[in-house]
Amino acid sequence: MSTTPRVVIIGAGIVGANLADELTERGWTEVTVLDQGPLPLTGGSTSHAPGVVFQTSPSKTMTEFATYTVEKFSSIEVDGARCFNQVGGLEVATTPQRLADLHRKHGWATSWGVPGEVVGPERCAELHPLLDRERVLGGLHTPTDGLAKSPRAVAALIGRAEARGAVFRGSTRVTEVVQRSGRVAGVRTDGGEEIAADVVVSCAGFWGKAVGELVGMKVPLLPLAHQFARTGQIAELVGRNDEQTEASLPALRHQDRDLYFREYHDCLGIGSYAHRPMPAQLSELPEVDGDDLSEAAMPSMLPFTEEDFAAAWEHSKELLPSLRKAKIDSGFNGVFSFTPDGGPLVGESPDVAGFWVAEAVWVTHSAGIARAVAQLLVHGRSETELHGCDVNRFDEIQTTDAYVDETSQQNFVEIYDVRHPLQPRFSPRDLRVSPFHARQKELGAFFLESHGWERPHWYEANARLVTELPTEWQPLSRDAWSAMFHSPIAAAEAWKTRTAVAMYDMTSLKRIEVSGSGAVAFLQRLTTGKMDKSVGSVTYALMLDEAGGVRSDVTVARLGEQLFQVGANSNLDMDHFLREAPDDGSVQIRDITGGTCCIGVWGPLARDLVQSLSGDDFSHEALKYFRLKHAHIAGLPVTAMRLSYVGELGWEIYTSAEYGQRLWDSLWEAGRPLGVIAAGRAAFNSLRLEKGYRSWGGDMTTEHNPYEAGLGFALNKKKTDYVGYDAVAGLSADTVTRRLSCLAIDDGRSVVLGSEPVFVDGAPAGYVTSAAFGHTIGKPIAYAWLPASATPGTSVEIQYFDRKVRATVAVEPLVDPEMTRIRR
Repeated sequence: MSTTPRVVIIGAGIVGANLADELTERGWTEVTVLDQGPLPLTGGSTSHAPGVVFQTSPSKTMTEFATYTVEKFSSIEVDGARCFNQVGGLEVATTPQRLADLHRKHGWATSWGVPGEVVGPERCAELHPLLDRERVLGGLHTPTDGLAKSPRAVAALIGRAEARGAVFRGSTRVTEVVQRSGRVAGVRTDGGEEIAADVVVSCAGFWGKAVGELVGMKVPLLPLAHQFARTGQIAELVGRNDEQTEASLPALRHQDRDLYFREYHDCLGIGSYAHRPMPAQLSELPEVDGDDLSEAAMPSMLPFTEEDFAAAWEHSKELLPSLRKAKIDSGFNGVFSFTPDGGPLVGESPDVAGFWVAEAVWVTHSAGIARAVAQLLVHGRSETELHGCDVNRFDEIQTTDAYVDETSQQNFVEIYDVRHPLQPRFSPRDLRVSPFHARQKELGAFFLESHGWERPHWYEANARLVTELPTEWQPLSRDAWSAMFHSPIAAAEAWKTRTAVAMYDMTSLKRIEVSGSGAVAFLQRLTTGKMDKSVGSVTYALMLDEAGGVRSDVTVARLGEQLFQVGANSNLDMDHFLREAPDDGSVQIRDITGGTCCIGVWGPLARDLVQSLSGDDFSHEALKYFRLKHAHIAGLPVTAMRLSYVGELGWEIYTSAEYGQRLWDSLWEAGRPLGVIAAGRAAFNSLRLEKGYRSWGGDMTTEHNPYEAGLGFALNKKKTDYVGYDAVAGLSADTVTRRLSCLAIDDGRSVVLGSEPVFVDGAPAGYVTSAAFGHTIGKPIAYAWLPASATPGTSVEIQYFDRKVRATVAVEPLVDPEMTRIRR
């Protein structure tokens, strides 16, 4: 008799079938998979999916998922018929902007280990003879991309999982998730049957939101219809493929017109995103009896709206002249899921233990995500990091219906757009603003957006300072791409921070209050730093997972004997704290971000500014580095923490939101004689990279241990009782095989932006994580993951679009390694 947990999976599409396969492969054989539709063609998105798999994405995680999906599907078959046809993928450019973007995408492919090359028009026409060679400027060819036969893959996976003991049941709707004592106990079906379970995983696709509602969980996805049409016979394709082959030309993308194409024997399938967003209401989906369900009729297929496809058809004929003699034979509007940030939704409910979701997953990433979920369930962690997929990554405002509906539809519209990494969301905006927002607008702030927060990137009021910059601080001209969402004003703001004093709005950074009699022991267990210090201490520490990966980095301030403020990275930290809190009520956890605010006052004149407004002692002796004090500034109660993420003297000054504007105004007026300015995130990012300060989620994740990330100093050497200790106990900076390395750009002017591949001795060896122009040192900086053998002085090359940029591994930090500026 099996002793593994009992698992019920809701949904037998490509995700649910993959998950059952991955779980049973790991020895969890008590798996029951239920689907409201018949098996194996259940009528969900999998059943009508075109199966086009392009692996490369700006996300390393999503690319890894896609690569695993290709590998897995290539290894399975049904009665000798393959589940993946590796015809390759070809993405063509008809505009110079798209061609440049394909070079950028080729860089991602190189960074993440996907083979590919950018080819010219002639080679594009050789690979796909239907193309009009005169319209194509070039293309990205990825030979390992291809076509997944999704229904066949589902059948193969069901067979493998059933052979190991899994049970699949079709035409069985789950009507209730049974709960006992705050965790799942099973499910109840429309037949009244209760099926016991220790774990329930919703893999219900666009029905996932409704399934989440069974346990009161918000699943932030929106079902949207996407058009897909098939042509009649095309003369040029006749005789190319047989029933077994089905396709031999590469899957084709024409992203300049929001289109993709694939072969079906002697016809073409055409997918279009070039139409208005069409949200689908679950209550309005067609009801198809199980006996009548077929590839041409299913609940996830809505009637084809020809008027929405008209422009796409004309553009298709322009690119592929053979279509001018063809006609549309059939079409449908297929329903699938979109989310606020375009990522999948993976993770456990914050309120009901044992209820998991794996939703908004496309066929492309299905096997990879199923493997990750299986690893989470069986081993407690995924070998692929998941912070961009975790369902709990969103703040509350991002899970409201209004936000999900608007942002998901916008993601549909922009799915094939050339998007800059700093490009902000156009709408909704001004959802979350700090108490200083009105003053920032008066100063001409250029805002970018993150998690609904408006964050100043620079201030137009400082434009006059650019003309005053000393020669060595003068900003250099940039190429058009790196100049987007940037201003030379950032150089002036960095200059003023290094030479005078600047005010930074730090309000949007997540703040968590941890209190209670068990607070010290709680934080002691979860972090790598010593928490039982005196009141007034501030500690930089890491949170690790059991394998020693960096789950997050935090700044923990002890405000009282049983009261701490934790500077965290995102809602994932809040979710982690809530899950780890003891059940005895000895620890209380509260997100205080919205009710508080923070101004970073930094620069060599910071003490002159702050001390002039306070009767409290802000001298170095009275408030040393990494200490805090409760004080009054301009008569307002504040908590001043002697910290600096820019490497200059100063404080993070916290107060209640109600006092925020008064605090800003008081500092601003008192700082006028000192030349105080407001400074934005562009200068901030430059200054923090000059100091070598890491940014979690970009520079390091759970895939990296502290020593690889250059953060070994954050592990208290006398402490052994924290999560992850056993995994890192035998490690050191000398044992690592890879390292987050600082690169100085040799030409002094080429600014890269992140995710570019880095070559050592002519071979791909790593990738860029963060980059900026270092205004203090007068040259661009990049941080990159490289082999540990790439020691300081090693010459490397960064692939930036279609050219190589030479750089040198440098000793870090690049500015003030003795820390004299920050400790004065």
